[in-house]
Amino acid sequence: MCVTGVHPHSALPQKTNYNFDRECLNTTVVSLHPEIVSGQIPTQATSRLIHFGISQILTRPFHVEPRNIVEDTPSERVTAEAAVLSSRVHYYGRLTASADRLLSPPDHVIPCPEEIYVYSPLGTAFKVTGGDGVSKNPSIITIFAIWNTMMGTSILSIPWGIKQSGFTLGIIILILMGLLTLYCCLRVLKSPKSIPYIDTSDWEFPDVCKYYFGTFGQWSSLLFSMVSLIGAMVVYWVLMSNFLFNTGKFIYSNGISAPCQLSDGYSGYYGNNTTDTDLFDRWWSKTNTIPFYLIILLLPLLNFRSASFFARFTFLGTISVVYLIILVTMKAVRLGFHLEFHWFDSSEFFVPEFRLLCPQLTGVLTLAFFIHNCVITLMKSNKHQENNVRDLSLAYLLVGLTYLYVGVLIFATFPSPPLSKDCIEPNFLDNFPSSDILVFVARTCLLFQMTTVYPLLGYLVRVQMMSQIFGKHYPGFFHVLTLNIIIVAAGVCMARFYPNIGSIIRYSGATCGLALVFVFPSLIHMMSLKRRGELGWPSGLFHSLLIVLGVANVAGQFFM
Repeated sequence: MCVTGVHPHSALPQKTNYNFDRECLNTTVVSLHPEIVSGQIPTQATSRLIHFGISQILTRPFHVEPRNIVEDTPSERVTAEAAVLSSRVHYYGRLTASADRLLSPPDHVIPCPEEIYVYSPLGTAFKVTGGDGVSKNPSIITIFAIWNTMMGTSILSIPWGIKQSGFTLGIIILILMGLLTLYCCLRVLKSPKSIPYIDTSDWEFPDVCKYYFGTFGQWSSLLFSMVSLIGAMVVYWVLMSNFLFNTGKFIYSNGISAPCQLSDGYSGYYGNNTTDTDLFDRWWSKTNTIPFYLIILLLPLLNFRSASFFARFTFLGTISVVYLIILVTMKAVRLGFHLEFHWFDSSEFFVPEFRLLCPQLTGVLTLAFFIHNCVITLMKSNKHQENNVRDLSLAYLLVGLTYLYVGVLIFATFPSPPLSKDCIEPNFLDNFPSSDILVFVARTCLLFQMTTVYPLLGYLVRVQMMSQIFGKHYPGFFHVLTLNIIIVAAGVCMARFYPNIGSIIRYSGATCGLALVFVFPSLIHMMSLKRRGELGWPSGLFHSLLIVLGVANVAGQFFM
C-alpha cells in the first residue's frame, strides 16, 4: 500500500507523485488483505507513522488514475496547494536519509488527515479519516476474514492426503500441523514488536527478515513468496483445465460414463481410461487442448495494469467453500460410512491406518495453513489488538475443523467396496462423473472464481518481482508480457504433462513453508531472545527442532 500526501483527485504530473518505499515493498500482503479490497482500511495514519513514512520517500513516481478514486468526483486539474505541498515533500525526501531523523519534515509540511489517501496496489485509493476506532473490525469479522483468506484449492486435496498417510495418522498429522503452523504464525505476528528503539507499526514480515538478515532476508523472502504465488497459479491452471473440460463434457453430452462409475455418484479408475476418438473428444481433451484454450482467455487478463476489477469477485471464494461443505454433507448422508481399520497392512479395498507416504500430507497442509506472509496486515484491522492471539487461534481452529470435516467425510464415505480407497483422486471432485448436476455446479462456480483470482495472483507476482528488479510495478508492456508468458507456460506444461494438483501443492507448500513458516520465524525469535539475554536451552532446542522439521518436510516430498 502506498500513501501520498497529495490529494489524488488532482491529476498531478508524474514527477510530483511519490510513494513510500517500505510500504511498496510489501504490496503482496496488502493486496491479499480483503479489507483493503472492500475499502475498510486499517487506520494506521498516526502522526508518528506519517512522520516516519515521509522520511522514506523515493524519487520514483507513481500515478493514481482518477477513475479509480473512491467517493468524490475526480478532478483533472492540479491545484496550487497540491503542487506546493508535493514540492515540499519532495525536498525533504531528498534531504532525509533512512537513519537520519533530524531532517525529517516538520509538522507543518506533513499533510493534514483529510489530505492523506491510501493507495491499494489493486488500483483503488481510499481516504484515511483518522481516529482510533475507524475502519476496525470486531473479532468475529477478523476470524472469518482469516478463514476466508486461508481457504483455497488445498481443500480439494485434503481427502487425498489423508488417504496417502492413512486415516488415523492423517487425522493426527492434520491436528499437529495446525498447531505447529499456528505457533509459527504467532511468532510472525509478534516479530515486529520484538525490535527495540524502532517504529515498526507499519512493518510486515519481509521488513523484519531484512532487519535481521539484511539483503539475503529480503531476496530470500521474495523468492519463497514467488514459489507460493506461482505454485498457486500453476495449481489454478491445472484445476481450470479440469473444470472447463468437465463443464464442456456436461454441456455436450450431459455426462460421460467413467470406467468404474457407480449409481451412487462415485467413480473409480483402474488402469487407463479408453474413450471414443470422435471429433469432440479430439478437440476437447483435458490435457491436449484445454490447457491451450485457456491461454486465449487468461493471458490478456494478466497484462492489465490494474487488477481492481477482478478484486470485486473475491467473495466467490467464500461461496465456493460453503457450497463444497454442503455438497460433501449431502453426499455423506446419501452414501453412509465405509470404514475398516487395518493398522499397518492394506487390504483389497482399504489402505492401512499408518502409511510411510505421510510426508505428502504434511506438504499439502503446509500450504493449506499458510497465511504467514499476510497475517500482520490482517490482524492490524482487529478492533481489540489485545485479542489478536485469541482471534488468530480461533481462526486456525475454524480452518482446521473445515479441513477435518471435508477430508474425513470424503474418505469415510468413499464406497469401499466396490472401489478401493486408493481410488481417491488428488482433486476429490474427479471421483464424481461429469453427469452429476451438483458437482457440475461446484465445478462451474470454482471455474469462474479461479478465472477472476488468477489475474490477481499474476498481478501480485508482477508487483513484487518488478518492484525489486526495476523499481516500479509496470516497467513496460514487453517486460510484463515476458513475465506473464513464462508464468502461463509453466501452467500449461504442468496441466499437459503432470496434472496432479496434490503433488504440485505439496511441493510448493513445503518449499515456501520451509522459509516463511519454519526457518525464519524460529530464527528471528531465537535471535530476539538472545539479544535480550533470555534465550534458554529449552527454547533453543524447540525452535531448532522446528527448523529441522521444516527441512525434513521438504526432503520428504522427494523421497516419499
